[in-house]
Amino acid sequence: MLIVDTFSEIHDLIKPITDREFWDFSKETIVPGAVYVIGRQQMIDNTDRIIELVQNNIIKVVFSNPHEGSDTIRSHIIKYGIAELVLAGKIIVIGGGNMSPEWPCLPYESFLPKLFDYTENISAAEHAVDIYANTDKPYKFLFLNGRGRKHRSYLINRFTENNLLEQALWTNLDSNIAPIHYLPVEYEVDRYQAQVGTESKTHYAKFDLFSNEWGEIYLTPKPYIDTYFSLVSETVFEYPYSFRTEKIWKPVVMQHPWIAVANRGYYRDMHNLGFKTFGHLIDESFDTIDNNQERLERIAQVVEDLCSSNLPAFLAAAEDTCKYNHQHYQIMRHRVRAEFPDQFKQFTKKYFNE
Repeated sequence: MLIVDTFSEIHDLIKPITDREFWDFSKETIVPGAVYVIGRQQMIDNTDRIIELVQNNIIKVVFSNPHEGSDTIRSHIIKYGIAELVLAGKIIVIGGGNMSPEWPCLPYESFLPKLFDYTENISAAEHAVDIYANTDKPYKFLFLNGRGRKHRSYLINRFTENNLLEQALWTNLDSNIAPIHYLPVEYEVDRYQAQVGTESKTHYAKFDLFSNEWGEIYLTPKPYIDTYFSLVSETVFEYPYSFRTEKIWKPVVMQHPWIAVANRGYYRDMHNLGFKTFGHLIDESFDTIDNNQERLERIAQVVEDLCSSNLPAFLAAAEDTCKYNHQHYQIMRHRVRAEFPDQFKQFTKKYFNE
């Protein structure tokens, strides 16, 4: 029997194969032998009960949290005290990215299809043609940073020292790594423009800027039209397993060239998904560099070299790749959701003989 948390992020995807649902695990009448899909909040609220039930072999648990992935979900698993059970295959995981083989994790590309769940983003993407219509742009690249991470701090400091940030549209929403820096108000999504420049109540300005919403998911065309490429600083950099968030899918949807600041193998994994990158125009060999600092320094050098090159020519040469990726995205946004139920069934069968 499959019993699913209604608040889990895969609830709608596996609803056709679900036998029963619950919304509060603390009130759930336990069905011995059942497979329970439990989302993040219910795992947090009921950790002790879940651990006891699994340790006593009363239920089987799928911890579903595809909004986190790779190293981030690993840290959550450790924080919740379920790491031993996960490593033993007694709790298995649905995550948003890849993990090292000892962790029983089924990756689900939850961020990929989400961009076009918002009509505002579909409308924004229709302006991609304007990116290529005007090649005399006021800024060289778009560089958006939310939560403070070491690789973001390094790049902000480096590009500050060589005055490259003055030529970029960029943000930093975490004062722990650098002073808060917003987009100019005319480049922010309309619904958040009134909050630009307001004093943050904490070191993390994102919550005030986005009114505690998931503001990063929204697109507005102007930042892409007025820059030649996106420098995408992904969530995971040091853990060598990919976690693709909305950060990479935004330039893909907008048909904007991009360079990703991410883990070793990130480009390889994008290729495996069928997307193309820009190795015919820039040196992408940094994707194979094991040493994290060396990889970061090489990415920074590639950005600096590109910014000193003929950017209008680069943009024109990148257009066909950007168009291809946008078209492939349209295919993949349907495929990842359509294929997930069968992947889920095979995953649970492997570990639980279900």
